[in-house]
Formats: sequence, C-alpha cells, structure tokens
Amino acid sequence: MTLHDPISPSALSDLMLDIGAQARAAASVLSKAPAQQKTDSLHAMAAALRDGTDAVLAANADDVSAATEAGIAAAFVDRLRLDPVRIEGIAASLEAIAAMDDPIGATLAEWERPNGLKISRVRTPLGVIGIIYESRPNVTADAGALCLKSGNACVLRSGSDAIRSATAIHVCLQQGLKALGLPEAAIQLVPTTDRSAVGEMLKGLGGTVDVIVPRGGKALVSRVQEEARVPVFAHLEGLCHAYVDRAADPAKTIDIVLNAKMRRTGICGALETLLIHKDVAAELLPVISEPLIAAGCELRGDIAARNLVSGMREATEADWRTEYLDQILSVRVVESLQAAMDHICEYGSGHTETIITEDRSTADRFLNEVDSAIVMHNASTQFADGGEFGMGAEIGIATGRIHARGPVGAEQLTTFKYIVRGNGQTRP
Repeated sequence: MTLHDPISPSALSDLMLDIGAQARAAASVLSKAPAQQKTDSLHAMAAALRDGTDAVLAANADDVSAATEAGIAAAFVDRLRLDPVRIEGIAASLEAIAAMDDPIGATLAEWERPNGLKISRVRTPLGVIGIIYESRPNVTADAGALCLKSGNACVLRSGSDAIRSATAIHVCLQQGLKALGLPEAAIQLVPTTDRSAVGEMLKGLGGTVDVIVPRGGKALVSRVQEEARVPVFAHLEGLCHAYVDRAADPAKTIDIVLNAKMRRTGICGALETLLIHKDVAAELLPVISEPLIAAGCELRGDIAARNLVSGMREATEADWRTEYLDQILSVRVVESLQAAMDHICEYGSGHTETIITEDRSTADRFLNEVDSAIVMHNASTQFADGGEFGMGAEIGIATGRIHARGPVGAEQLTTFKYIVRGNGQTRP
C-alpha cells in the first residue's frame, strides 16, 4: 500500500485498530523506560535527521511543488517548506527536549496525615496520544519527541500536503528508537492519506487512545472537537491582539508590532488585531503603520484609524473575528485600557495578547484581567511558542481550561497518581 492508494473501509478500520494496539503495547514499555534511554534515543533521532537531511529535503520539495500547483496560500506553503536551516532547527529541538528533566516519576507534592499515612502525588504518562496535524512537517518530530520524553506512545496523522516530508522525518525518528532498543511502535505515522483515518482516530482506536491533539486549521479543530470520543487538547484559532497603551514607548511599539505581525504571518502567534489608545493614536499609529505597509501588510481599520492613515481599508465586523494568517492587520482606536480588554473579551480566541506600555500598574492590570492562555507585556506575540518558553518544542497551544493551557510540552502530556505508604493503618 502506498500513501495515496484507496483503501476499503474494513481494511482501514483493521489497519487503524492494529496501530492502536501496537501503540498501547509500546506505551506500557515507555512508561517504565529509564530516563537516560529516552534521552539517548532523542539524541540518536537528531543525528539521524541530520544524516537524512538530503532525503527529507527531497521529500519536502515534492510536497511544496504539489501545494504550489494546487494553489495553496503562500502562508501555508511557508509552514510546509523546509530548508537546511529549518531541519537543523528541528534537530536542535530534539536535543533541547533531550536535555530537559524527565517529568515521569517527579513528586509534585507530598504530605503526612495524623494517622501516619504518607501521601505523594507523582507524575505519570497519559498513555497513547493521537496527533492530527496539517502543513507542518516539523510537528512530526516535535510531537514524537515530546511524547517519548513524557513516556507516551503516539499515533501521528499528517495532512496529505505534508505527508512525504512527515514520512521522511518519521524514518529518522524510527532509527532513533531502534538504536536504543525502544519499540518502534512508540511513534507511529498513519501510512495513508485517506481522510477516514481521522475518523477512526477520533473514535479512539478501540479504546487505545487516551487524548487527541489537533494542530491545524479551524475546520480540522472544529471537527475534532465535535466528533472526538476521547479528551481533546486544542485551540480553535490564534486571534492574537496587541494593545498600545498611552504610556507606550514609541520605539518599542514599532519593533514589537512589526515583528508580531510580519515575522511569520502564518503561525498561530501572529498578531491579527492592533488596538491603540486614542491619546497616542495620532502620534503613533502613522509611524507604526509605515513599516507595516512597507513590508506588504494590508491595514483595515475603524473610522478613527482610517482618519490617521491614508489608504487604510475599512474594517468590517468580520475583521475583528478573523484569524488572517496573512499579511493583513485590523486596527481599532480605543478609549481606554478597559475598552481594549472589552474588545479582547468579545472577539479574542483566548490564545495570546500583549500590552505595550511603560506604566507598570497598567501592565499588571492587563496581565491579571485578560483571560487568555498567554498574556504578555512589552513583547511580541510571536514568542507564543513552546521552544521560546524553554520547553524544547510544543505540540500546540491549548486555549481550553482543562488540564493543559498554553504551550503543550512534555509536562503537559502527563497526569499523576497518588502513592500512599502506610504501616498497618486501618480505617475506623
């Protein structure tokens, strides 16, 4: 069977159930694997990836060519594209994850009861994690590595647009597992682009999958949240905001906004809406807009913003609710900090927001009152990334409130159990 061959529903179901059974068996092994064995395996994966750079680049060239011919948007092609620098970055992430403390077995809390019982809460793996992703071949390595570090087996389902690149990277991960005697089924890549495979994963693969992590567009994430029969770590959108306060430093503001919007427009931490205090809008908005426009960014604003920047298009109600993932930025002039926070509350997706100000009390209020997974002060929203947080990498940014929130790294892929040590106690 090749990646794009049609497969009957019964054969697909059997294939996916077998993948789930193998993952469950591998998870049992990983939960007991020594920390050093996992660390050494991650280093072996990084070495295999560097050695396999030419093969990965060749596979990626085919993916990029197919995506370009299909007319996929440039921002998504940028997510897909690999080069030697990006491959080295992936290998470096594997090594960064390897260097982190092993979370499994860590004691989170411990105490002793009056009756002499000694109780501790200890970190354990989740088990088997299904990751469904689009357009990002690096997720293959990031997800596989984070799951391994946290003692979990994983089932990876790449989108068809990145499947050749994902397969080439997966070969390197398998080499790293095999080199250290860990089960190759610990990191499996679904070997078909048949979309029905996603449905099989959402059913839980016969009870073998413990959690699903979607990483992709709104349609994918919505489907996963609606159909999954197992818990989901997900974010629906990255509708990120920057609020320029009346006490903002102009130089910092220009640099932060330009970076937050234009560094990479296709990532979930890219800035989508700029809010600026009315007291400084006349002075700052034109100078903020100039480098954005020069870099090719289209601005869409309310009437107050359009009166200050010529050529700015009118923002509609839909603009405040849109994750562009493109060279487009919506702009609104607001009356106050409270008005900015009200806008974020109404239109935001709970992902990442930043305030630019030199007033510490204003910043503290923003940080305390804005209810998003990541809230920043005087920093670009593009730092919303597990690697930048010191986690080595991430599977995604979770915007829910249950279990995991923000960058999902190795620690977020664990749960815990209670260990109780007694000396003959019985309960009266």
